[in-house]
Amino acid sequence: MTKRALISVSNKDGILEFAKELVALDYEILSTGGTKKMLQDNNVPVTAVDEVTKFPEILDGRVKTLNPFIHGGLLGKFDDPSHQAQMNEHGIEPIEIVCVNLYPFVETISKPNVTWDDAIENIDIGGPTMLRSAAKNHQYVTVIVDSNDYVNVLEELQAQGTTTLETRKRLAAKVFRHTAAYDSYISNYLTEEEFPENLTMTYELKQTLRYGENPHQKAAFYQKRLGSDFSLAYATQLHGKELSYNNIQDGNAALQIVKEFEIPAAVAVKHMNPCGVGTGASIEEAFDKAYEADPTSIFGGIIALNREVDIATAEKLSGIFLEIIIAPSFTKEALAILTQKKNIRLMTISFAQENQDKLKVVSVEGGLLVQEDDTFGFAEADVKVVTDREPTNEEWEALKLGWAVVKHVKSNAIVVTDAQMTLGVGAGQMNRVGSAKIALEQAGTKAKGAALASDAFFPMNDTVETAAAAGITAIIQPGGSIKDQDSIDKANEYGIAMVFTGVRHFKH
Repeated sequence: MTKRALISVSNKDGILEFAKELVALDYEILSTGGTKKMLQDNNVPVTAVDEVTKFPEILDGRVKTLNPFIHGGLLGKFDDPSHQAQMNEHGIEPIEIVCVNLYPFVETISKPNVTWDDAIENIDIGGPTMLRSAAKNHQYVTVIVDSNDYVNVLEELQAQGTTTLETRKRLAAKVFRHTAAYDSYISNYLTEEEFPENLTMTYELKQTLRYGENPHQKAAFYQKRLGSDFSLAYATQLHGKELSYNNIQDGNAALQIVKEFEIPAAVAVKHMNPCGVGTGASIEEAFDKAYEADPTSIFGGIIALNREVDIATAEKLSGIFLEIIIAPSFTKEALAILTQKKNIRLMTISFAQENQDKLKVVSVEGGLLVQEDDTFGFAEADVKVVTDREPTNEEWEALKLGWAVVKHVKSNAIVVTDAQMTLGVGAGQMNRVGSAKIALEQAGTKAKGAALASDAFFPMNDTVETAAAAGITAIIQPGGSIKDQDSIDKANEYGIAMVFTGVRHFKH
């Protein structure tokens, strides 16, 4: 029986060497289109698929391998007398090796200004069909979709004349993962519904991690092929140790906060909550404010900055123990300073707003929660001053800063700010007064004349009472409680300016 291998690839890396080795092992090569031409041009003996199918390629190449002479050869059981009899009756010869990869659909739709027709023409039909046929029949057929597997397959063929069942099973599983991912890219491209009846998402392994949240938990980091550039999955690491599971979580939290600001801003994060947020006329001034906000908690934290790190800022950053610094870029001088620290991770990332994901996905036991990203900002809010006194200009700036930060703090959330920095953060308490007390205690005497932001409304007036006792002079909150008037009256009693936004910012 003639040994046959079918080769048809869009990614031709390594295929010439692979085909030559198969010929040396007495395989007849079947091929189509560009692959066939490349092999012929390099003096590799090739049989055209249409010679096997006895039917020409038609419809601009849309139909060429969808034929019983191909799929009979892929799906026939080599040791089944009934299958062999039928194959012999119809002149179908088995195909032992299939090496196929698919039209570059993802690469096509990733190009700027790609047309609908270009995208549709790059949906592969024959390739996935051959792969699935071969993978189904992996008891007999070796199927390869990844050029990284060429060497292993050749080694087994050269050593024992065939591949092991274990290898064929592993390669078949890879094929079904590959075709499933390929189909999901196509379905997502064609889907217009925001929440379709079936949600398919494809993530590719970026790296295995040393461990998860704790050393006894295994973990890995996956990235979306067509995901947001504004992501640690697509960041460039310039220096330092490999990222850990917790680094990635904290780094993502820092990025989500710093993207709120157009002016120079610096964010310090610990355990996915901000411990300091600062703004300024320069990135150095912004970092000074973020550090001043909580010089204790910033130790061992993650810093995200929305401007290039210059030498002055780098000198200050280098004086603190930090896990990660994320920024759009670093000057050469800044890198020279920061890379003197062996382990600190230095990351650069694109801050392009148009590339950011619109949906957020959270796993729960047995399912996924999917929602729109909370991009609702101060400019979109229906802001109303509900007290007798209106905020001063400086209080307005403090309220805007607090409102930008509080939606990124675990609920119940209270943030105390002045016009340029956070002064106190109260996160994740079971009642709002508890969060207020934590934030105000951290702010200390700086709370006098400061603003307080709440992620949700006040069910009672006790938060206003607590804020007034600490010297807060302006409050921003959603409003909407049946007891709103009690809080308004209490604010008026203490001369506090209070603003309702009509928008809740829970973060669980």
